[in-house]
Amino acid sequence: MPAGVVPGFLPQQSEDPLLSDHRLPAPLTGFSRRSLLAVGASTVALAAAPAFAQRASGPAQVPVDELMKTDLPEIVIGKADAPVTIVEYASMTCGHCASFHNTIYPKLKEKYIDTGKARLVFREFPLDNIAAAVAMLARCVGGDGAAPFISEMFKRQNDWAFARGNPVPRLFEMARQAGFTQASFDKCLTDQQLLEKIEASRKRASEKFGVNATPTFFINGKRLAGGSLADFEKAIDPLLKG
Repeated sequence: MPAGVVPGFLPQQSEDPLLSDHRLPAPLTGFSRRSLLAVGASTVALAAAPAFAQRASGPAQVPVDELMKTDLPEIVIGKADAPVTIVEYASMTCGHCASFHNTIYPKLKEKYIDTGKARLVFREFPLDNIAAAVAMLARCVGGDGAAPFISEMFKRQNDWAFARGNPVPRLFEMARQAGFTQASFDKCLTDQQLLEKIEASRKRASEKFGVNATPTFFINGKRLAGGSLADFEKAIDPLLKG
């Protein structure tokens, strides 16, 4: 496969304009073999919508041991022994996900994660080729650098996700700031095994846990209704009283 070509999947769009950027129609489609270069310029743009307009479906509670099974190294922020585990499924091109990470997550982190009360496990649920590419880049950064890279990409989402033209040069410029060279950038985005693991994780989340919108949160296995700081407090605080 030539350098710079990313096997991804087609952008998905719901008929509901308020869900066009963050909800997949059923049934879910898998990855195609289209290249990022071919589809990047026409990736679905985000429609204006209230943040956290996710529609819950699937089980309200899932077994924690099943939820925590994964073939990928976990991207975790917080202490391993924290009594509360927040699992987030997110797409890097989802405006609601960026809104959470840029506005609510810092407060959540200060109150619960930095104090050792909770940890956040970030799971990729890419809704288009560019989101898949950024998820792959975060994985290639790896280790303690993955979470800061994700945060930075969310902060600058408008710079790379929705601007006109080929997104690859913009992605490379941001990846270069994280230490990528052209060679390592191309190698990462043509890692078929990594892509297939991300796809498998996404498929499992959809089929087993009913994830069909981003962001979707589970707190100690229970699906979170909403996504405001108050919603997190309502779900987390009772778990800490015991």
